Amino acid sequence: MGQMSYAVFVDLENAGAKQSTLQNIIEKVKIRGDILLGKVYGYTDRYTELKEVLLSNTFNVVPSLRYGKNQKNNLDIQLVIDAMEVAYANPLINGFCIVSGDSDYTPLVGKLKSMGKHVLGISRSEVASNIFIKACNEFIFLESVATSPVKQQPSRDADVREDIKELAELVPTILGDQAEERMYASELKGTLLRLRPDFNERNYGCGSFGKLMALVARESPQIRLETVDSSLIIVLDNGETPTRSLDKGNWLPAFRQQLERFREEGFERVNPSILKAAIQAEYPDFDEHKIGFKKFSDIMKRLEREHLLVIEMDEAKTMLLRIIS
Repeated sequence: MGQMSYAVFVDLENAGAKQSTLQNIIEKVKIRGDILLGKVYGYTDRYTELKEVLLSNTFNVVPSLRYGKNQKNNLDIQLVIDAMEVAYANPLINGFCIVSGDSDYTPLVGKLKSMGKHVLGISRSEVASNIFIKACNEFIFLESVATSPVKQQPSRDADVREDIKELAELVPTILGDQAEERMYASELKGTLLRLRPDFNERNYGCGSFGKLMALVARESPQIRLETVDSSLIIVLDNGETPTRSLDKGNWLPAFRQQLERFREEGFERVNPSILKAAIQAEYPDFDEHKIGFKKFSDIMKRLEREHLLVIEMDEAKTMLLRIIS
């Protein structure tokens, strides 16, 4: 796709907005390209904790004016109007991120794609419409964004080695979002500057970006450095990553911990596929048969008996897991 420049439109009600979640959404988009314009819809006083994130990323807000029963529809329409205006008036923007799972936005997605725009959708699994998901060029469940946060900028006063450790956790996250899981050093540095505008390798005691990457690679077994035609390439090397396994003795605490993470991030309900993906991300060789279950749904029933969740069905007869606090 080349260099992407995004406009980001956030439906706060559907996104279940939280300061840390919104920050992770913005950083997920910044990994993919520049954010030239951002707007959130449905802003009220209960979202005051978002102010710092919104202001520091120059987002505009559309307030929620409580008048009449069609208030939500009015905001949906306003989002569509704004997105179309940007698509026609700003040729610099070639990507649109819509943070909502509402199927009402599907015609908007279709129109944007017909204009050659790349559409990234982000939404909670609880409210994500299958129609909207399939319409987007790319779709990310909000739970996966919220529970895999990008590390914040290291403190200037922190020990340099600790700063490099944090960077060694951030770089694999960036590489993991690339199709080939590799980036030229110049591309990676550009991404880091989008995430941290005052990023400078000298803050880590290095005279060049290449020297900093050498330190990061020594710190993380997931990172490998290659040189092609005198160009430095940073590669994600998952082969050296130690794997952890689940067995009949430790699977229940692992599931309990993951459900607690979802709950702490503000997700009251999740799709079972999201829970399974989160477990597999932490335990790549996970298999329900290894822990004594025939199907993943049998695990859900066991978790329900453990009073960790309640199995529910939505209007489309799709299973949802309501997490018990």
